[in-house]
Amino acid sequence: MAEKKETNAFIQGLRDGLPIGLGYLAVAFTLGIQCRDAGMTALEATVMSLVNVTSAGEFAGLAIIKAASSYLEMAFSQLIINLRYMLMSFALSQKADPSLGVGHRLGIAFGVTDEIFGISIGRKGKLEPAYSYGAMAVAIPGWTIGTALGVIMGNVLPASIVSALSLALYGMFIAIVVPKAKEDKHVAIICVAAVIISSICAYAPVVKDISGGSRIIILTIILSLAAALIWPVKEEEN
Repeated sequence: MAEKKETNAFIQGLRDGLPIGLGYLAVAFTLGIQCRDAGMTALEATVMSLVNVTSAGEFAGLAIIKAASSYLEMAFSQLIINLRYMLMSFALSQKADPSLGVGHRLGIAFGVTDEIFGISIGRKGKLEPAYSYGAMAVAIPGWTIGTALGVIMGNVLPASIVSALSLALYGMFIAIVVPKAKEDKHVAIICVAAVIISSICAYAPVVKDISGGSRIIILTIILSLAAALIWPVKEEEN
């Protein structure tokens, strides 16, 4: 019975992760072109995407590589840019079974991206490792293969097509958030508030000078805290 449940969860993860994988394939194509311009081979770029799976982090890392900056600057920039994944992992840990072993927790943590987090946090009930592995099984190859194709075939597609592909990730993330926002008005309110406040912060004096990644982390903490105080969720409902 347990094996059947895990199989069903894995298959559901595959289904939910397929659109993410296709979106990653398109976006990573642009990343691959950047890798080629930075002097990386297809193998190097593929390995980088396979072990990182972070769009903002990898794009920022490529800029640092091009500038021939230090390892310290690389490590610090990646820490700041990817710090939001720590917050996502905290949230997902609340959905995991308390008896879940460290190995499964590390496995789930490896695949935490904005989009996989979106489908995982919106899943009803406890988060099964098999579901996460199913989503990762199509999402990570999509990101990795897309990067490799970008390095190899970057010169084939017109610049307009490459530019359009880079927008796929945003459309995909909107498609993940909208269903949950339609289901829960509180989520919709927080999403709208996040868009408005984030737009204001991008132009507000002093605040606009803070890096984009840091602004996202600060706003996430503030809005999450506000939502928890205004609309607390009872433990039995969690």
